[in-house]
Amino acid sequence: MPVVTRISQLDLRGYHPTRPVAIVLLILAVFLVLGIFFTTGLPPVLRDLREFSNDLPKHIPEVVARIKKIPLADKFGIDTVAKRAEGAFTATASYIFTSLPLWLSHIFDILTTIFLCIYFMLEGEFAYAFFLSLFPLSQRNRLNITLKKAELKISKWLLGQGLLMLILGVSSTIVFGLLHVRYFLLLGFLMGLFNIIPIAGGVITILLAAGVAALDSWTKMAGVFLFYVIYQNIENVILTPRIMRSSVNLMGLTVLVALLLGTALAGIVGALVAVPTAALISVLLQEYAVQKDQN
Repeated sequence: MPVVTRISQLDLRGYHPTRPVAIVLLILAVFLVLGIFFTTGLPPVLRDLREFSNDLPKHIPEVVARIKKIPLADKFGIDTVAKRAEGAFTATASYIFTSLPLWLSHIFDILTTIFLCIYFMLEGEFAYAFFLSLFPLSQRNRLNITLKKAELKISKWLLGQGLLMLILGVSSTIVFGLLHVRYFLLLGFLMGLFNIIPIAGGVITILLAAGVAALDSWTKMAGVFLFYVIYQNIENVILTPRIMRSSVNLMGLTVLVALLLGTALAGIVGALVAVPTAALISVLLQEYAVQKDQN
């Protein structure tokens, strides 16, 4: 709605787009971006994923041989760990490709959500006013203020988190490409995507990227780790305070639990609405359930 409102405020030689026109323009812009992504951005990532799934089992013995050269490495059961890692990777890759039709079955759910969003943009104010009218007049103003706070919190978190994901994805793709790391497009895409999961997402993807870099040389692996350390410091000191400067106050644990619950309850659609729902619940709890100190 903030985007629709801004489009409606545009002055095009005295003409201000109506809300339906603004919504149509927004939808066209979204589909244009998605079309560019699916036609130019996604195919190279899928190609890297296919090559990565075919090549990694062949390179695991090379990595094991290099690790064995490290003093005392044999005492940690490297061969057993390598076999388990290979088996786990094969099962994961098989699951990804075999379950793709199941993921595609959720397209109808996503399209339904899109149409609901359109209707809420057209008639959301009337539905919201009717919802508030169900509550006593004495409580209506407090509830309205609380829900407005939740709306602002959700918007700022989504915008800030999306921007951080984009920055990490683009920067890691560029750095991995400069380091000549294999499958750098896939790894950069995963770095940005998994950044939505606090701490764990970054750790998992950087370990994956470092492992791929180690297929070529320890120097590349060290370069990957060095990039991530530098980026984390920049994000924590500069990016997060500026992008999230309004103090969204969503703890990392809250985001992680919300994503797990949303995915378990409703799959992809549940994951999409998990964090906004958590933000809404946190604001309602702060207003109505948390016992504030009167001193």
